[in-house]
Amino acid sequence: MKRRGLLIILSSPSGAGKSTLTRRLREWDPEISFSISATTRAARPGEVNGKDYRFLTVDDFKRMVADGDMLEHAHVFGNFYGSPKGPVADAIEAGSDVLFDIDWQGAQQIANSPLSQHVLSIFLLPPSITELRRRLETRGQDSAEVIAKRMTRSWDEISHWDSYDYVLINDDLDATEERLKTIVTAERLRRTQQPDLIDHVRRLHAEFEEDS
Repeated sequence: MKRRGLLIILSSPSGAGKSTLTRRLREWDPEISFSISATTRAARPGEVNGKDYRFLTVDDFKRMVADGDMLEHAHVFGNFYGSPKGPVADAIEAGSDVLFDIDWQGAQQIANSPLSQHVLSIFLLPPSITELRRRLETRGQDSAEVIAKRMTRSWDEISHWDSYDYVLINDDLDATEERLKTIVTAERLRRTQQPDLIDHVRRLHAEFEEDS
């Protein structure tokens, strides 16, 4: 039986392992695609429209928001960013899962969107704040100042853990990966994701009536 795709939201404070788990999830199923965001900022060297971002004018972006064509959107550092609804809706109807790497504010907007019944939201928690800081420091990507800002922001992000469908404590990366894959596998069987079920039940009912 065919299925509808899932709109998978994966959120976490920086350093909780989201990037690694996202990569592993897509290695497990390469057909899971990333949502391509729209933005009003100018393209940077090497960026391709429709691949890295969908580059829009401010007027076009605002018009899509007004028409309800953005699943979520935000204004960040003078530019607009958002997730166009059309490509995601098409993917879901075609049975393809779409992955969103967004914060709790974007997750809440999508949870209130017309595609809410197909949403699977997952939040990753670190095993401790001490471990979260250690991961940020040992990956060697950020200055001490940036790490301090990330740590300050992390509690605000963590405080919204209870608005997600699932919450995983990433204390062991391999174990968390297996739990993540189990969740996705189970959610693909959710009744709302199986459009042919009603026809199957009707056929069963018709057979039952014929045998009565």
